[in-house]
Amino acid sequence: MIRLQGVEKTYRTRRGDLVRALENITLDVAENEFVTLVGPSGCGKSTLLKLVAGLTPVSGGTVRVRDSLVRAPFPDVGIVFQHPVLLPWRTVLDNVLFSADMLGLDPQRYRTRALELLALSGLGGSETRLPRELSGGMQQRVAICRALLPDPSLLLMDEPFGALDAMTREEMGFELLRIWEARRKTILFVTHSIPEAILLADKVVVMTPGPGRLARVLTIDLPRPRTVELEFDTKFKAYSDEVRELIFAGRKARGNGR
Repeated sequence: MIRLQGVEKTYRTRRGDLVRALENITLDVAENEFVTLVGPSGCGKSTLLKLVAGLTPVSGGTVRVRDSLVRAPFPDVGIVFQHPVLLPWRTVLDNVLFSADMLGLDPQRYRTRALELLALSGLGGSETRLPRELSGGMQQRVAICRALLPDPSLLLMDEPFGALDAMTREEMGFELLRIWEARRKTILFVTHSIPEAILLADKVVVMTPGPGRLARVLTIDLPRPRTVELEFDTKFKAYSDEVRELIFAGRKARGNGR
């Protein structure tokens, strides 16, 4: 579904200095796989997501989605950011339908699907409410429904639960898994949380401190559907320890001048 080959990204600062954000990223993501990206701040996780979405160009290497070279934004992708960015004057239903508006589609043709997605995400009955009448978790569910409305095969999520409290974050993680199991998509999910990365994913991509490189790709061999009890499993702890060691090893290497 996604193929990154030797991907590099370099930015030029306002002072004119060159900053390398990503270095030699090679990664394959299979169709319908749930893959999480985890690593320290500044390692290029969000940048990598933008390259896959076609929101910013690569400096080197190639990004392909379904064997097509990504050079610009494309329609078959849904994006969810850390903050839901809902339009405050539009109802829940109209916020979900906004993605159809943006793609030049007839919103009325997608109304039934929008209602189905809201019901699937536990927001049935909230269609006429405004964003200010919703909790943070409910607002993020609306944002996920909006991204899913055009039925994209690829969903890119940039720390979508980062602004939520711990309990809501955990609830939203399981909600996302439930939706993913019902409407299988390929998901690339950025997070700072090691437990969240492991609990959600088929594979965890661990990145080094900037310039971001791939430290390791771990295949998560835990049963589905996932439950909160898995966090007490010895295999879960082993995965957590391995990811943590990889991240801290990268920080130490950076501190030693690498």
